[in-house]
Amino acid sequence: MNYPVWQVNGIGSAWVIGAISIFHVLIAWFAVGGGLYLPLAESKALRKGRRDWLPIIEEHSKFFLRITSVFGAITGVGIWFAIGLVHPEGTSTLIHNFVFGWAIEWVFFVVELAAAAVYYYTWHRISDELHIKVGYLYAASSFLTLVIINGILTFMLTPGQAWLSVAGTGQEASKFWFAFFNPTYFSGLVMRFLACLSLAGIWALVTASRNQVPELQEAKEQIVKWSSRWLLPMFVLMPLVMIWFLYEVPAENKALIQLGMNTISTGMFTQVTRIAMLTIITTLTIAGVVYFFAYNGAKEFSFGHGVAVLALAAVATASTEYARETLRKPYVIGDFMYSNGVRKSQVEGFNQNGYLTSSMWKPAEGDHLATGKAMFAGQCMSCHTENGYRSMRRLLGERDNKAISSLLKVLHDHKPDSPYIKFMPPLVGHSGEIDDLGLFLGSISKNPATVATAKRIALQLSASR
Repeated sequence: MNYPVWQVNGIGSAWVIGAISIFHVLIAWFAVGGGLYLPLAESKALRKGRRDWLPIIEEHSKFFLRITSVFGAITGVGIWFAIGLVHPEGTSTLIHNFVFGWAIEWVFFVVELAAAAVYYYTWHRISDELHIKVGYLYAASSFLTLVIINGILTFMLTPGQAWLSVAGTGQEASKFWFAFFNPTYFSGLVMRFLACLSLAGIWALVTASRNQVPELQEAKEQIVKWSSRWLLPMFVLMPLVMIWFLYEVPAENKALIQLGMNTISTGMFTQVTRIAMLTIITTLTIAGVVYFFAYNGAKEFSFGHGVAVLALAAVATASTEYARETLRKPYVIGDFMYSNGVRKSQVEGFNQNGYLTSSMWKPAEGDHLATGKAMFAGQCMSCHTENGYRSMRRLLGERDNKAISSLLKVLHDHKPDSPYIKFMPPLVGHSGEIDDLGLFLGSISKNPATVATAKRIALQLSASR
């Protein structure tokens, strides 16, 4: 435990990242796809002689500049702040390995912001040809930010054996490009780019549907119909790209998907199953709404329709991001660091010497409940809370102290046939720390007898010192 634990009661710290990420992804992917949408829409309008499109496109570029440069930047910083608090060990590893990658991304990001501002503020001030070139400059720079960040995000799932072979030796920099162009890099890039194109179309539907100028209604109808086609690549190609992506995912990660699929026939729906079903249902609903209301009924397409499609896209984005996080379990960095910040290479040492031994925030010796709470905070609170999201009080149910100890032994042994091994890290620490964790969990149980027994044992142990 090199860092203090940020405790978020109720929703849990993971959902702080999730809430910010969903909002940020909707904007960041729009920034990439929308950057291509604008110059292509302007080019099409000029090529077809439909200059009545331009006021709508200009208004869209104004909205685009505001939401991407302001809200996109704010939520991006918010994610950095949140992951630094929730996963300090994981964030430190990513920074140490990809600091120059992030520096390169920021170069492209600065160009992107400048180009977006120049594009909007030079409407009617420079030639059409030069204006379109500025738009393409923005599109290129925003796509390159995706190229960089995709390498880091896919690394977290599949670091690759080349990087793992030197992880922890101080030689990680020698395998930078192997880590960056990891097994799921290219499939992940295509998958994200398809999502960017679809969000470009969805956001364009929202802004175009707001236009109420009578003389621009024909142009609005044409833009709505053209924008709806931006979702076509995702609907056609995404299933194939998903197959490609999953083919590159390690077998132990795919086991989570297999577990979810196997539960359908028994009527038991795991989180993986529910996420998959939610993604499929929302995606098909978006396809239906866009086809019937935007493509075939562009003239009657309203702002409410646009917001509804955007809301469905937010649900689909949230479920796919949740699925991506679930697919990594029990790791935050595949086969290297578990979701609670414990490195795989540290497990044996923690079991021999103790998890809290070198911690700067270990409780006073002899305070067994406080020691157990520190164990819970360090190893469990990245996913669980005491009495909120994934509540341990609820999950423990009516278990007595002996049953809790048996559960902790299963988690500590982490045997291949353990039912928890696919999605939970091993419980580390020496026997005394694990016993103290059992006492703390017993003290927050919903079973009054378990609570009383845990507190009595803790007092007896403290008195016997």
